[in-house]
Amino acid sequence: MTMKNREKRMEALLWSIAFPGFGQLINKRYAKAFIFIILEVIINVRGNVNDIIVKSFLLDMKSAVEQANYTWLMFYPCIYLFAIWDAYKDAGGGKFTYKYIPFVTAAHFGTLGVIYSSRLAISNFLMGPIFLPIITIVLGFIIGEIIRKLIIYRLQSDT
Repeated sequence: MTMKNREKRMEALLWSIAFPGFGQLINKRYAKAFIFIILEVIINVRGNVNDIIVKSFLLDMKSAVEQANYTWLMFYPCIYLFAIWDAYKDAGGGKFTYKYIPFVTAAHFGTLGVIYSSRLAISNFLMGPIFLPIITIVLGFIIGEIIRKLIIYRLQSDT
């Protein structure tokens, strides 16, 4: 892998993390970029995402939970992680064996984080609809990477 290839993957990945669809713009995949940006805006507005981000960072978790529209918020982790994966893959990251697995497990764990965000407290601190999904997405990504490595190890030992 050349440094330029790594830099392109990292650029697409980080722009997608910042805003779904931006990585696709970097990769010149304009139709996909438009779709992801529109989905992001719709889910963001319908789920009250910006409001709950502000309330969460102000540590007003009760208000964040009350503001959250969970019907729409449930879509966010899957769209978000798929947009990140898609940008990374199109920038050359899809060549790695089973590299999609951490993104998929992160999306599943993130959705679980959304589901439990109104109830799960750590040391009497309600994690809320932003921080718990972030934590579960990171956890899901780590677990997915472990699963990916176990699958690769298993396939190599079978040959």
